[in-house]
Amino acid sequence: MKVFNRREKPSAFVSLIPFIALIIALSLVIKVFGADALAGGSQVALMLSAGVAVAIAMIFYRIPWKNLEDSIVDNVSSVATSIVILLLIGAVSGSWMVSGVVPTMIYYGMKVITPSIFLFASCAICALVSIMTGSSWTTIATIGVALVGIGTAQGYEPGWIAGAIISGAYFGDKVSPLSDTTVLASSSAGTPLFTHIRYMMVTTVPSFVISLIIFLIVSLMHKNPDTAMVQGFTEDLAAKFNVSPWLLLVPVLTGLLIAKKVPAIITLFSAAVFAGIFALVFQPHLISEIAGVPYESDLSLMDGYKGLFQTYYGSTSLNTGNPELDSLISTRGMTGMLNTVFLIIAASTFGGVLVGSGMLQSLTDSLVHFVHRRVTMVASTVGTGIFANMITGDQYLSILLTSSLYKKLYKDRGYESKLLSRSVEDSATVVSVLVPWNSCGMTQATVLKIPTLDYLPYCFFNLISPLMSIFIAAIGYKIVRKSK
Repeated sequence: MKVFNRREKPSAFVSLIPFIALIIALSLVIKVFGADALAGGSQVALMLSAGVAVAIAMIFYRIPWKNLEDSIVDNVSSVATSIVILLLIGAVSGSWMVSGVVPTMIYYGMKVITPSIFLFASCAICALVSIMTGSSWTTIATIGVALVGIGTAQGYEPGWIAGAIISGAYFGDKVSPLSDTTVLASSSAGTPLFTHIRYMMVTTVPSFVISLIIFLIVSLMHKNPDTAMVQGFTEDLAAKFNVSPWLLLVPVLTGLLIAKKVPAIITLFSAAVFAGIFALVFQPHLISEIAGVPYESDLSLMDGYKGLFQTYYGSTSLNTGNPELDSLISTRGMTGMLNTVFLIIAASTFGGVLVGSGMLQSLTDSLVHFVHRRVTMVASTVGTGIFANMITGDQYLSILLTSSLYKKLYKDRGYESKLLSRSVEDSATVVSVLVPWNSCGMTQATVLKIPTLDYLPYCFFNLISPLMSIFIAAIGYKIVRKSK
């Protein structure tokens, strides 16, 4: 058996072996577990593939375990904040539903948003909210959940609804100066924030306009919904929940925290607390139902404590007599996010081994050999951003890896850093939600209760953005190359 020099890193061919192992393992998992593949099987496949990469690195290339371990720890620690945010989103999802906040938004939304423009309006509303909040996750977990209820009542397919919501939310996330991914992409490439945002408009606005046109055409072609179904939804909501405009104070207060640029973790925690208070005031009968005790006229302290905490952390299932509505208003709280947390840790472990062993660098270096022109350079960057999302399972890691791998190349070729930061955002940021085992894809599928592969074909903004980035590079519009 040949033992390679310690300083020699794995070749591109060898570096592909863990990916081949991952593809085989995931294929078997999907075949065996089907729709439950992300409940644990996919995570195990990632861990086994990481084990293959570790074996290759340690046995054939004498890479010390300490190096690999440090890289894994760095990867996992870098997503710790995302894990906390995920758990808080679970708490917000449960409390906003049981408190009546989301049902109230659905109730009034069905009276305001007409079916003939629903997808168009959903995309535009989510874009506006996401620009103001700087967070696609928060937008989808709040406004997005309400829009799913409205669209379902109006007879739209779940995939189309989620596609419109996600397209709008990720457009706003990309162009908002409050967005953490926008700040990360600009800073990692060495581009001033507002320079980065202005330059992104060249590719982002056309992609978004095309998406809006598609959603408008589909909305106009949508057949009139069954008015009895819409009426049934509103009546059942009003019968089960105490629908009141006062409940809209919760999203208003949350919006004020966001406007004050309060950190995301504090904002989401506060949003869950606000909703919990309103749940005790407006929906004591539902808190009793969740706690498993009969409701008479008053809610005891211990019963309220039990029901409210279960709303935050556990599954809730409320019976309205309408099966479709029951499915919509059921929640899973923090525990519903544990599969996603498991997935993030497994994906970060796999990505950490690839970085620590040098395999990822070898694969990227092999791509650089094909970069001879501007369009191939941008296409390579976009491809790496997409590929990184698939192997690391996290958009933040993908942004950092892609920027660091190509920063010197862009500088050596005489291109401005804003071209790199834009190419990274057009790929690493927007494509993350389309990968089922990525933290973004798993999160949005969980929050919206719509599988990633179901909404993927309809996320037009996310699909068009990488192609638009390559197209603009091909025609050279507003791309300046410094003379050597």
